Amino acid sequence: MTDEPVVAGHYSAQYGQFAAEVHADVRRLAFGEDIGQNSWLTVEELERFSSWLELRLSSRLLDVGCGSGGPALHLARLSECEVTGVELYGEAVTTANCKAVEVGLESRARFLEADASQPLPFGDAAFDAIICIDAINHLPDRDGVLTDWARLLKPGGRLVFTDPLIVTGPLGSDEIATRTSIGYGLFMPLGENERLIIEAGLTVLAVEDTTESKARIAQRRYEARAEHEQALRPVEGDEPFEGRQRFFGIAARLAREYRLSRLFYAAAKPT
Repeated sequence: MTDEPVVAGHYSAQYGQFAAEVHADVRRLAFGEDIGQNSWLTVEELERFSSWLELRLSSRLLDVGCGSGGPALHLARLSECEVTGVELYGEAVTTANCKAVEVGLESRARFLEADASQPLPFGDAAFDAIICIDAINHLPDRDGVLTDWARLLKPGGRLVFTDPLIVTGPLGSDEIATRTSIGYGLFMPLGENERLIIEAGLTVLAVEDTTESKARIAQRRYEARAEHEQALRPVEGDEPFEGRQRFFGIAARLAREYRLSRLFYAAAKPT
């Protein structure tokens, strides 16, 4: 994108302020359990998604768009697998690596700064599993991204991702502008991800509609932030705070009305 998003520097600012107590309070209210997640992900959902990855002690997991590393570290604790996370924002990578040390997982978890819209800097068949939660929609070349993920998977490896920008109803230009006000978003028609997964040489295992959960979490994030408005405004600034509230409000409404859906995809690389 050549245009600056309305909430300029949303992710850099968010990850730079991630450890602030007010943000932790908002996450607890919005998600129920705070593991340092972002977007629309609950712990219950993460654990349900992870069952498709078949993680075990010997597994190597890649988390694409790992954010502050919380979900990846949660999976590392549960399965004792080895985790590598990649994230575009250096502030998030720093937070993730510090958290790995804090919880004693630095020997099994590492986080790197990388642009996931480009081929990732790992060898062929480097991972047993790949997960990408609510981040693939920020990457413009969907077929190229899926082809690279297929390259990175070992034969028999598993892929799980969620896409929260599936078009399932009419969208106004004003709604699209607000929904992408925090950064680039790639909107996809129903069925297109399945087609591209197959073209990348992978087998589709499952597709699940998680729009209702997204609508609920988006509304809870909006309400939690409103409840903490007096503490958030000095941290974020007035305009960014108001812009984020507009974003969460429209995300909740479009999901609630099933005009912009969130789908979960599980796929495997043939042996």
